[in-house]
Amino acid sequence: MNDNDKNRDEAAENELKGVPEELLSDEPTKDEQVGFEEELAQLRSDLEAARQETLYAKAEAQNQRRRLEKEVQDARAYAATGFARDILSVADNLARAIDAIPEDLREDSKFKGLVAGIQATQRELDKVFTHNGITRIAAMGLPLDPNQHQAMMEIPTNDAEPGTVVQEMQAGYMIKDRLLRASMVGVAKKPD
Repeated sequence: MNDNDKNRDEAAENELKGVPEELLSDEPTKDEQVGFEEELAQLRSDLEAARQETLYAKAEAQNQRRRLEKEVQDARAYAATGFARDILSVADNLARAIDAIPEDLREDSKFKGLVAGIQATQRELDKVFTHNGITRIAAMGLPLDPNQHQAMMEIPTNDAEPGTVVQEMQAGYMIKDRLLRASMVGVAKKPD
């Protein structure tokens, strides 16, 4: 220890003369210790409450983010639903046009190009539907499914089990996993 350190220590001791001993002690008194423990317990309790609130807030934020991501995905996937529903009538009319052409005119050289053009248009429309997740609902020969088929009439027949679709009046479509339009069908029933 050098002289400067010694002088400093003596100066510090002189400054502390007259200060009560309990204030100079590094050890807390019993009352102070109890107060510290109570404060510590309260701080620990507050810290645990803050941790719980933080966990709940993080969980809620994560749930909200998931909900928003699903909404965005659904919006992207089903954005064209209204347009798709409107364009189905075009597909129906195109199919009716092809069905309305008599077989003898299909082979006629004057109409062959027209028929081929209408069929090509229908194939292109089907390709666009497939590309956008729009699929035709199977109906013929299947049991009536009220989630996909709309029974328009009952047809008495012995050729099919009751409740089986035997006639399709209008095709139904799905867009991805949602119903776009139900199939309008005729359902078999036992003859009277």
